Amino acid sequence: MNSTFFYSYSGLIPGILLKRYKRFLADIELESGEIITAHCANTGPMIGVSKVGSPVYVSKTDNPKRKLAYTWEMIQVNETWVGINTSLPNKVIKLALEQQSLPELAGQYTQVRSEVPYGVGKKSRIDFMLTKDEKPPIYLEVKNTTLSQGEIALFPDTCTSRGQKHLKELMALLPNAKPIMLYFINRKDCRFFTTGDDYDPTYGKLLREAVNKGIHILPYRFEVTPKGIHYIGLAEFLMSL
Repeated sequence: MNSTFFYSYSGLIPGILLKRYKRFLADIELESGEIITAHCANTGPMIGVSKVGSPVYVSKTDNPKRKLAYTWEMIQVNETWVGINTSLPNKVIKLALEQQSLPELAGQYTQVRSEVPYGVGKKSRIDFMLTKDEKPPIYLEVKNTTLSQGEIALFPDTCTSRGQKHLKELMALLPNAKPIMLYFINRKDCRFFTTGDDYDPTYGKLLREAVNKGIHILPYRFEVTPKGIHYIGLAEFLMSL
């Protein structure tokens, strides 16, 4: 296992989840007994990762412009910590790209650009564009993944018209570019990855079509701990269950 921290936490605060509500909010009881309301960056259904009574960790900011000082960072599911803060995967991947730390991509680019307009009318933005000399550019889209069935991570966990659109736009880049879907598996207990067809069968169909057309899939596994986030390798991609 690669023990390198791709991202380090600082001063996380333990607590217990009391409830998650209105998509963006979570009430948490800290060890001190204080009950706080934390920002929940994950606006999805959070299937299996929002059980009341579970141990959690939050971070705190001193930024006076923030309405909520606390951010919900992770939750413990059985013996595994699962990342909740959906703003982190892109930060982690950006650090890894800048350090040329992802083995499947290392050496294939010299420049990393974020949020580059692309697609019809340039109305969409790709998470990362990687370029090197006159070689075809790499378009890299990152998707946070927390849903699991046993050792299988699944994406998506709900119907996602936005995700469907991304796949169609990535396929339209072929053959003049190298499109890649990177699934950030935000938990260490999943050795496999597949599509969440029960939640969005259209997305599953589009992803399999994209793979057959030449889009690359990188389901990256990460270990989340209160100290930081480790990269631990690729999950095995299952075209379907």
